[in-house]
Amino acid sequence: MTVFSRRTLLMTAAGLPLSLPAFASTPSRLGEVLETTGPGDLIRDGQRLPLAPGLALQDGDTAETGDSGLALLLLDERTRIALGTNSHIELATFLSEIGGTIRVGGAMVFDRPDDLPALDARFVTAFGEIGVRGTRFFVGWSRGDYAVFVQRGQVSVSNAGVTRLLNAGEGCTLSDGAPSEVTLWGEARIDEAFASLGLSRD
Repeated sequence: MTVFSRRTLLMTAAGLPLSLPAFASTPSRLGEVLETTGPGDLIRDGQRLPLAPGLALQDGDTAETGDSGLALLLLDERTRIALGTNSHIELATFLSEIGGTIRVGGAMVFDRPDDLPALDARFVTAFGEIGVRGTRFFVGWSRGDYAVFVQRGQVSVSNAGVTRLLNAGEGCTLSDGAPSEVTLWGEARIDEAFASLGLSRD
């Protein structure tokens, strides 16, 4: 009598081959590191690599900066993400596929050209979620509060059962439960937010 293992029966029932490939799929390339200032690491398969210009970004990587560290990442060939100090972002295949959930901690500026297809992405932070329909927005600390500001496009900001819709020129804070009421940001505050990541708003 032929004896089948439970694994064999499960794979046969699923219509799968009984032998598995001897190699793992190669992680997809998502982009690369464009610029860095100060300390930073790329965490890949439990290993830490120095975050340096030219380093390829792959599915499953986490990029993070330390004290006084800044980084500029290129994703999907034309989308740029600037990380502020003591910040991190988890990278996944859906970034190049224009969709999915992206986990980010700290400060970030997301910048995507207007002529690219609309996004269907969600950024998850410790203070709430940001639904992206915009092309350039800031998230990070601003004047004592964790805040979101939209320079171009539109985003939704949600936490504690409340959702705010932000259009170009508008911002809100997320530091205490539900997002605050939407306000127009002044020129000085906008400049401060982008400068904190070594950027200008132009």
